[in-house]
Amino acid sequence: MRHLHEGRMRGFGFPPGFPFGGPGQGGFGGPGGFGGWGPEGHGGGPRGPRRGGRGSRPNVRPALLALLLERPMHGYEMIQELESRTGGIWRPSPGSVYPTLQLLEDEGLIVAEATGGRKRFTLTEDGRPEAQTAAENPPWAQFSDDTMSQVADFRDAAVGIMSALRQVGFNGTPEQRQKALEVLNETKRKLYAILADSE
Repeated sequence: MRHLHEGRMRGFGFPPGFPFGGPGQGGFGGPGGFGGWGPEGHGGGPRGPRRGGRGSRPNVRPALLALLLERPMHGYEMIQELESRTGGIWRPSPGSVYPTLQLLEDEGLIVAEATGGRKRFTLTEDGRPEAQTAAENPPWAQFSDDTMSQVADFRDAAVGIMSALRQVGFNGTPEQRQKALEVLNETKRKLYAILADSE
């Protein structure tokens, strides 16, 4: 049980033995944390907010075709482009991108060329009509500037909370840590209540 607890704390940037160890590294905004908003969000953390219906997710296929209409790209380059164009909200996982690229290649809509040990994908003439249609309303356009700004605000708030939590964890007394835990549990309850109110 203790190992499980410590594993969870390391996931928030705390070292083994928290709260009795030294200051940790990484944290909520680090790799795989809140900064990427999860795998389809996609850094490995919770999924970010999306427009177009609760729980909806942009379609990878038209996104890839729309990108390839601009220029040939490697698969990882496309993942980075989509993350950049959505302000970090949407980062499709390799598990969704590469099978889609393989399907598009099988359909004759794109071709792959090995360059430097990686595949670079290019549209074919058969793939151009669908790509042009996708580019008229690309999936990344559904993320408004307001949405991306709000995500940045969430990220900044989360980093601030984790910084405060580390301070309490490493410098606080047992009583202070207990009070902090109560605040966290109450905050979690209120956050879930917000979602429940939208049902």
